Amino acid sequence: MVPEIKTKEQFETLFKVQYPKLCSYANSILNDIQASEDIIQDLLFKLWESRNSLEITTSIEAYLTRSVKNKALNVLRHTEVKDQYKNYNEELINEASSNELLLLEAKELDQKIRNSIDTMPTKRKEIFLLSRFDGLKYAEISKQLNISIKTVENQMSSALKYLRKELTGFLTLLIIFFIKNF
Repeated sequence: MVPEIKTKEQFETLFKVQYPKLCSYANSILNDIQASEDIIQDLLFKLWESRNSLEITTSIEAYLTRSVKNKALNVLRHTEVKDQYKNYNEELINEASSNELLLLEAKELDQKIRNSIDTMPTKRKEIFLLSRFDGLKYAEISKQLNISIKTVENQMSSALKYLRKELTGFLTLLIIFFIKNF
């Protein structure tokens, strides 16, 4: 039992005397008047609610001051955790947006490559696909298509030159893609 607040009148007196002091003390820690007032109101409400069962071994002022300090520090820790979580979520959202944008650009690049390959002359396209998509060596392509290796080399050189020209606008995207993924 808290002897200083047995009656409602005693509690009101304690409230009137301690409330401004405790708010000022809490505000010196939090630098937030509203948060300070919330802490003190909560503390004094709980003190009133538990006045019959609460055991205070020091003076009521020392108990309240220590309680305010602990609650204010808890608020600061909670605020710090909230800020860290907020920053973490913002980073995730930014990264996801960046990845979505990169994915869209990669799809656009893939479509552009496919369209460029489709516009190549038939024989050049066939040689390019055998080389780049089927992984055949020039000699294997030469043998399979019954053409000279020199023809395969010339057609591949022309195909790569054509693709470089067609994909010039995507050079920045390709660089960003490789930097982020490697």
